[in-house]
Amino acid sequence: MPVKIGLIGFGRLGRLIAKNLAQDADLYIYDTFDYSDEIKELGAQSVDLKTVCNCPIVIPFVPMSELEELLKQMAPYLKKDSLVIDVCSVKTMPVQWMKEHLPEEVSILGTHPMFGPDSAKDTLFGCKIVLCPIRIKEDIYQGIKSYLETHGLKVIEAAPEEHDKQIAHSLLLTHFIGRSLMDFEAKSLPIDTKGYRRLMKILETVENDSWQLFEDMNRYNPYAKETRDNFLASMSSISQKVNQ
Repeated sequence: MPVKIGLIGFGRLGRLIAKNLAQDADLYIYDTFDYSDEIKELGAQSVDLKTVCNCPIVIPFVPMSELEELLKQMAPYLKKDSLVIDVCSVKTMPVQWMKEHLPEEVSILGTHPMFGPDSAKDTLFGCKIVLCPIRIKEDIYQGIKSYLETHGLKVIEAAPEEHDKQIAHSLLLTHFIGRSLMDFEAKSLPIDTKGYRRLMKILETVENDSWQLFEDMNRYNPYAKETRDNFLASMSSISQKVNQ
């Protein structure tokens, strides 16, 4: 019998994950907006927050800045031995919030899908996902890991702190450069190089993501400011050398 999974939030990432999970699970979806027609098309059910939180597995898809308050709202409705899985692009703070606000009998798994609606619009095969097992039974964790790998995802296991250190470079820096190119009003040119086209690919990677996502990953990642400052210092150093 398919497992019941509750999703909170039906934005771009929520839709993508729901589309893939609908093949293997009974989905119950809650959002503050009425997406009932779209949800029904997936074969899922549009329900209230309490019903979603009664599912054995609950996955919030909300901006990081809204997660802590949502966890407080979820806590009274969660069943014993249920599993809450977050999908934030930062792990230290969300994990801390989950441990602080969720009942001790509720399991916790931190994740970061290293893909989005644009990069995985055709398939999830070959995409990466980071798993941070925090408070979860080994057999359940291994089952989830096996499920993801069977569906073609590359699983990376990491502690929240190590995730945030690396992602401050690999993701945050990419978004920082992409946002800077947008502010610079960079655009495709007839006279260009492969290197410039790669820069434009970075811009394309971030232009469909919200400013809130960019703001949240900078605000909540404890290594964000250091990464930005170091990068800007390097740019300044190179500029000074050119100007000599």
